[in-house]
Amino acid sequence: MRALVVEDETFTRQELAEMLADLPEFGSVAEADSGEAAVRVLGTSAFDAVFLDISMPGLDGMEVARVLHMMSEPPAIVFVTASERHAVEAFGIGAADYLLKPIRPERLAEAAARVRALRRPAPPAPGAAVDELTVVQIETGRQTLFVHRDDIQYAEAHGDYVRLHTADDSHLIRLSLSYLEEAWGPAGFVRAHRGYLVAVRWVRDLRVTSSSGLLACTPAGEVPVSRRHARALKERLLSAVRDEQR
Repeated sequence: MRALVVEDETFTRQELAEMLADLPEFGSVAEADSGEAAVRVLGTSAFDAVFLDISMPGLDGMEVARVLHMMSEPPAIVFVTASERHAVEAFGIGAADYLLKPIRPERLAEAAARVRALRRPAPPAPGAAVDELTVVQIETGRQTLFVHRDDIQYAEAHGDYVRLHTADDSHLIRLSLSYLEEAWGPAGFVRAHRGYLVAVRWVRDLRVTSSSGLLACTPAGEVPVSRRHARALKERLLSAVRDEQR
């Protein structure tokens, strides 16, 4: 992938560019020393990710991000800043990640992997598919939560995000439902509806209602099942029951 580092402080910009160049996800890394320079570069070159400082003279990072969202194929945005106070706004405009300075190499690697997942969602490799995203990292601005896949009972699409439902809570993460279906299919997650995935192991029963039609009932809540996906879900449920009886 191609990355662009936007940072007005020369040393910080060069250091981040060098760290990104060392990661296997990126084949080339360009630099811009201001928001205005970034907009000019982005007008002539395509990038997969922009690592964007927020506090810059002139056009700041938030303003650059809004310009990027007007592009037909915008790059993924990773904000890089010294303050947590913009985190809510950053994720609200669709940031892939939010890194605090000084940047730790392991956090930068996580951000790169997140960008790769967003830009190149692909079916997991045979034999390794079940291990994909076994633990989901949720950034809430002030804390990082780690949610185990086995605790997730169903996933619900929310635009460019997915809401993951567990028995006790729900968590919003920037991933596509289609990507989760590919990554988690071998682990027992089945498409129940255009906007829902459900974990077969958590389905307690199927119920027909006059208002909502067919529902898959889990401890975390009821999941709508469309006619298109009903047969496949029932077959997976029957298969799971047979496997338990063996």
